[in-house]
Amino acid sequence: MTAEADAATEVPGKKGVPKLFILIGAAIAVVVLGGAGLYFFLSSSGGDAAPAADGHGAQVAQSHDTFIFNLPPMMVNLNSNGEAAAFMKLTVALEVADEKTMTEIQPRLAKVIDAFQVYMRELRKSDLEGSAGIYRLKEELLRRVNLAVYPAQVESVLFKEILVQ
Repeated sequence: MTAEADAATEVPGKKGVPKLFILIGAAIAVVVLGGAGLYFFLSSSGGDAAPAADGHGAQVAQSHDTFIFNLPPMMVNLNSNGEAAAFMKLTVALEVADEKTMTEIQPRLAKVIDAFQVYMRELRKSDLEGSAGIYRLKEELLRRVNLAVYPAQVESVLFKEILVQ
């Protein structure tokens, strides 16, 4: 029985050492693979900037200037549906690509403001809650301004002030 007891104590000792080497090897493999993945990730994102520096793909690195066309502040009553009266004060700026577009928008400014007012009067206070409501408002105003100033094109609607009470 002592031989069996000695064999029982030797077997776990022999199995424990290979398990330790396997765990250490696996940890080293994880660190190496993680480092390689990080290297490839960082080198691929940095690779886009390198061609622009030497002249290839310069159109990607060029930043185009935009112009801001400020609209007068607007105040509208919101649709209350029997609730307490609510209103919104909104100051908007339009981002356009060039000065030519700004001059095309100027004579159509009354159409832009009318399109905004008609749309905003049908909004409820609940339509403007949260970032999703403001985003929907922004997208709808952009759609309406582009319809009003067609063939000119507005790139973005920028909110300078939004007050809902």
